[in-house]
Amino acid sequence: MTDLAETLLDELRPGLAPDVLAQTGPLVREITGARRIACYGVGREGLMMRALAMRLYHLGCDVHVVGDMTAPPLGVGDLLVLSAGPGDFSTVAALLGVSRDAGARVACLTAEPDGPVPSAADLVVHLPAQTMAADQGEAATSILPMGSLYEALMFLFGEVLVLELRDQLGVSPEAMRARHTNLE
Repeated sequence: MTDLAETLLDELRPGLAPDVLAQTGPLVREITGARRIACYGVGREGLMMRALAMRLYHLGCDVHVVGDMTAPPLGVGDLLVLSAGPGDFSTVAALLGVSRDAGARVACLTAEPDGPVPSAADLVVHLPAQTMAADQGEAATSILPMGSLYEALMFLFGEVLVLELRDQLGVSPEAMRARHTNLE
């Protein structure tokens, strides 16, 4: 098991390299400049977007998850943060179009920055990792199944982003904790 863990850590390192983490700066500017934020992804990518939304809420952001009954409409001054790991999903593309038509800005996390969805976004965050679109045959680069490497990097990148936002916004860990639900 130690060899597997070491291989996994080796696979994660490129996704946490300085050039990748430098992408937090532009995303921090988008988030801090947004009136409200909505997050969306499909499948396990969607779970990572929900995790990011929760932390943004803990920071005091007006953030929502697309599909939740309480998600408000987006418009001018708002930001949709979405994930399209393989570069295209029909639902993600449709929501990007709706948001853009309403005047919102769109940030896209992806492993395929030249894909149709990232190409239509205002800001692209490239997380270099295998997704389910390239997990078979010679294209496979990870020991993890399907898109797990990309999803793990989404989570870790999101946590680094939150740390940078916390410092930028001057939010203390105690203030974040105070926003944590008591309904668990």
